[in-house]
Amino acid sequence: MEWLTVPFEVTFVQRALWGGMLVSAICALAGTWVVLRGMAFLGDAMSHGLLPGVAVAALLGGNLMAGAVVSAAVMTAGVTALGRTPRLSQDTGIGLLFVGMLSLGVIIVSRSQSFAVDLTGFLFGDVLAVRQQDLLVLAAALLAALAVSVLGHRAFLALAFDARKAHTLGLRPRLAHAVLLGLLGLAIVASFHIVGTLLVLGLLIAPPAAALPWARSVRGVMALAALLGSAATFGGLLLSWHLSTAAGATIAAVAVSLFFLSHVLSGLRDRRTSRDRPTAPLLQAN
Repeated sequence: MEWLTVPFEVTFVQRALWGGMLVSAICALAGTWVVLRGMAFLGDAMSHGLLPGVAVAALLGGNLMAGAVVSAAVMTAGVTALGRTPRLSQDTGIGLLFVGMLSLGVIIVSRSQSFAVDLTGFLFGDVLAVRQQDLLVLAAALLAALAVSVLGHRAFLALAFDARKAHTLGLRPRLAHAVLLGLLGLAIVASFHIVGTLLVLGLLIAPPAAALPWARSVRGVMALAALLGSAATFGGLLLSWHLSTAAGATIAAVAVSLFFLSHVLSGLRDRRTSRDRPTAPLLQAN
């Protein structure tokens, strides 16, 4: 039992655990819609699109999260605007924004004397450096994400399954899409300094995808995804402590492993169910 408890007797590991659990809950709220709507590429593009704002904030000695918020707002506005251009597919617009923002960020960061350190911290995060004030910010972000999810649930649900029906019901699908992008941006901004932009998709996509075969409702997917993300955080920190590996990367790896385990088990469950299901009797001709 000491193997399980010793790492979490250290204060900074305790803060990392709480931070990871809060991030898992935020990512579960946004990531569920990402998985249901097939928006993984958009999530990846938005996470890397934070780099210019973070780079400018680092060079000016400002708050990195504030810079990330500005970049997230620019990405959200850009994706929303390009999505309304009939001659340009959404994937093309997202790809162009992705490359443009990432290139701009690298150009800005390359002007700094601490290029490698800044870029490494941005890409991979530092979950073990979570401070008490970071936990307060994450708690506020979780409350905001929860409020958006509750208020926009009906519109998001209609948008996920039939955008035309959402328009017929007067749910304003374009506005709902923009708000959903804002929710995704909030999750990414809250998460990037914990696990980094390269690894944020591990908590954003893997837990909801792992929960999907086992939950019977969207809310059920969100709740189970939050639990799986928290389990990945606990397991990742535990393994990182004993194996001396990077904490953020280990958390993301455990989250992805839970996804594969979930789908293997759900596949076995489906095979057993289909095998045990009685076959209908053949109709006999008179």
